[in-house]
Amino acid sequence: MTERSSLRTRAVAGEPVDPTYRAIGTPVVQATSFVVEPGEVGFSAADMQEEQPYFYGRWGSPTVRVLEQRLADLDDGEDAVCFASGMAAASGLLLHLLRAGDHAIVSDVCYAGVAELCAGALRRLGVEITFADLSDLEEVRGALRPGTRLVYAETPVNPTLRLADVEALADLAHRAGAALAVDSTIATPFGLRPLALGADYVLHSLTKYACGHGDALGGVVVGRRAAMAALRQDALVHLGAAMSPSSASLILRGLVTLPLRMRAHEEGARAVAEFLERHPRVRRVLYPGLASHPQAELARRQLQNASGLLAFVADGGDALARRLAERLRLILYAVSLGKHRSLVYFLPTEDLLRTSFPLQGDKAARFRAVAGEGLFRLSVGLEAPEEIVADLEQALR
Repeated sequence: MTERSSLRTRAVAGEPVDPTYRAIGTPVVQATSFVVEPGEVGFSAADMQEEQPYFYGRWGSPTVRVLEQRLADLDDGEDAVCFASGMAAASGLLLHLLRAGDHAIVSDVCYAGVAELCAGALRRLGVEITFADLSDLEEVRGALRPGTRLVYAETPVNPTLRLADVEALADLAHRAGAALAVDSTIATPFGLRPLALGADYVLHSLTKYACGHGDALGGVVVGRRAAMAALRQDALVHLGAAMSPSSASLILRGLVTLPLRMRAHEEGARAVAEFLERHPRVRRVLYPGLASHPQAELARRQLQNASGLLAFVADGGDALARRLAERLRLILYAVSLGKHRSLVYFLPTEDLLRTSFPLQGDKAARFRAVAGEGLFRLSVGLEAPEEIVADLEQALR
């Protein structure tokens, strides 16, 4: 594509025509091994070259490689490495960058799998972890130390939809000699540009909005070319969480409609959030697209799309969750987000504080003040917004 092509056009027309069959679309190459010339490729990953023939499916494959190039283009990165899931991408990056004695600052509320990995396995390996509120720049500044190697942010954060100022965090991290990684799954490349704002790495769970249809797992890390080559050689090859060509094909299909879907997700989420704010049973709605969001100014400044995920607090807790599961007709009671169908799931506060978020004292109290008994996480799908609202209205009645 030309440099002047818009992000929307690149999403649709950025996939190259297949050179073998001139097919419009990338063939699914279901192969785990590829024929090479003797001595052409080293047997060990230590001999891996940045440009070399396909050798073994765990190292890379043609279908997955097209997806990596598409994702790097959409995020304005030099290259990308795909993994079998979003959690594999996060684990691969963290285990690749951090070693015993290193220090990392991690968002104190983030995707549960990442929080549990940092609090458990990384600490057991000797990595020092400080969990911090990354929306509080003074807290981040106070947490930085000479051994800090990484600041790991998520924005908007799952499940409270708190935002982080990527540009300010990048400045703080780089002044301290640390790198900044940003999980931008909820925002997608159409809502946030972390690399353009100074981040060193951007991550996505491709299972969510990028795929969009709920039928493939995947994850990606995007960044500079040399950094991605090192990540591939170390984390992808040795941890073994390689993406399958069939999953890559399904996610490639999803990228084509991603700009249109994100526009529709945002439209629906805004309508639902505004309805819930007016509902007498609902005590709080958390959505970056609302003027009531505590970081509405930052949302206007950094988010080009507020996405389709929101959370709300309502009277009833577990009992209301059971009632919604029984009474909702259009919205499904199910985990995950970013699908074409609307999904709701109840996250009890005490369960989150016991298992995922290591918050103590005043921080735990502040989380309870925001989340109440628990958060209803609602991923607004592509159904007609007025019909999603009507379904909620009858279930909450």
